[in-house]
Amino acid sequence: MQRFNQYEPFNVFRFEVTEWPYPLHNHSYFEIIFIEKGQGVHCLNEHQFTYQEGDVFLLRPQDYHIFAIASSTQFCYLRFTEFFFQNNQEPHWQQTIDYLFNTPYHIHGSLVKMEEEKKRLHGLLAVLIHEYEHRQKPFAENILTYIMRSVLSLLARNIFEQSFLTEKETPKRSHLLDSILVYVRQHIYSPEKLRMEQLANHLHYSANYLSIFFKRHMGESLQQYILRYKLKLVESRLVYSDWSISQIAFELGFSDESHLNKLFKKYYQYTPGDFRKRMIESKTTAVLKDFA
Repeated sequence: MQRFNQYEPFNVFRFEVTEWPYPLHNHSYFEIIFIEKGQGVHCLNEHQFTYQEGDVFLLRPQDYHIFAIASSTQFCYLRFTEFFFQNNQEPHWQQTIDYLFNTPYHIHGSLVKMEEEKKRLHGLLAVLIHEYEHRQKPFAENILTYIMRSVLSLLARNIFEQSFLTEKETPKRSHLLDSILVYVRQHIYSPEKLRMEQLANHLHYSANYLSIFFKRHMGESLQQYILRYKLKLVESRLVYSDWSISQIAFELGFSDESHLNKLFKKYYQYTPGDFRKRMIESKTTAVLKDFA
């Protein structure tokens, strides 16, 4: 499989084709794909989705895809590396990024279903393209950054709302499981709300029933699931931010840096500091190899 690389933190790539010119591939970067016109099929991580004008897809570096074009399609790609997220220390913004990178949204195809939301996003896209084409003007980079944050926040909201729509269409048992998982994602930064008693009160079930139900369907206890979910967020922070280990520990409700180090090493065989160092070295090696 081919891998496409990008070394600048952000760019916009816009083109129209009648036949898809690229092989199956993944990337060294993230990309938001806007379908500005056209129809066809998007093959993403072995799933197939029909696409049409207004659809929006978000791909992470590990995702692989290819398009099968039915009618002439105009694409607009917003492509960005992890450096785009650095120096953004606001907790709410980081939580949005964590949600986007750790939610299994790809099985639903386009992230935006409602026409009103599509219009909002494409309106933002028009402004972003204009600023990108005139980025030598004063404050253009600031405008680009804040529009991108707005786009990603709107995508996060649409993913979150779709999770509730999906629940309404599933059997009761699946509905309950999805309700638990959504609740955990909502309150992952509030440890006091993740206690089984709080969850039981919220869902109007007994704590004992929910404990047995969750372990039967997920193969692990709720607390084990929450811990693994938090560690995935830690991993994301280590790779895509320059937060210190103590900042990450505090934000995610670990008692202290030592506690996080112990748990992270148990599951990853490395301390958070060693893990971050290995990831940096791995990326540096990949870049040097590409330039060789």
